[in-house]
Amino acid sequence: MAANNNPTGSKRRHYLAALVLGTALTTLGSSGAVASESTEATGKAVTDISRYCTTCWRNARLPADCWGDCTQEVFSRLVQTISPANWAQVFSADGAARLEFLRAIDAVKKRTQRQLKRCTALNHLVPDLTHSLERQLLDDREVVHTAAQEVLTERQQQIVRMSLEGWAVQEIADELHVTPERVSDEKYKAIRKLRQHLQVA
Repeated sequence: MAANNNPTGSKRRHYLAALVLGTALTTLGSSGAVASESTEATGKAVTDISRYCTTCWRNARLPADCWGDCTQEVFSRLVQTISPANWAQVFSADGAARLEFLRAIDAVKKRTQRQLKRCTALNHLVPDLTHSLERQLLDDREVVHTAAQEVLTERQQQIVRMSLEGWAVQEIADELHVTPERVSDEKYKAIRKLRQHLQVA
């Protein structure tokens, strides 16, 4: 079976595994009402932890669309350090369980904030790159326009200009009242002249 490289899918599997494991551990070796009470206690702990995490993400001003993934990551960390049967202890005033819980929340919050900062930096970079490419395109067109005035006939200049503006061969032919074959031929000659001229320059 091929390996699954989807990090979100992996987190979700950890979360579901934690819930299943919690139920299994609390019912193992128990019977009747005791098993039911243990399962309900674990389910309540999961609900309380989820609510607590949501409050933390809101207070940290994390985007709402990442709250679910952040909470799943907290559960993934908890299941590695605390038995699901003891998850209710994370709300005790002190103790190792609460400390591990707070560490997990803090680690997930900081990791998410770092990722958001990197995304923000990239978002600022993209407009700069777009502006640079647009400037380069304008510069290139200016070079072609200048060269065209020096080496091309008026008809060839029209064809090159219209081609750069996105006109199709048939549209150019209709506009200039010539055949499409004539347009293609003049365009080919114009491009060859421009290449030769720019190489010499």
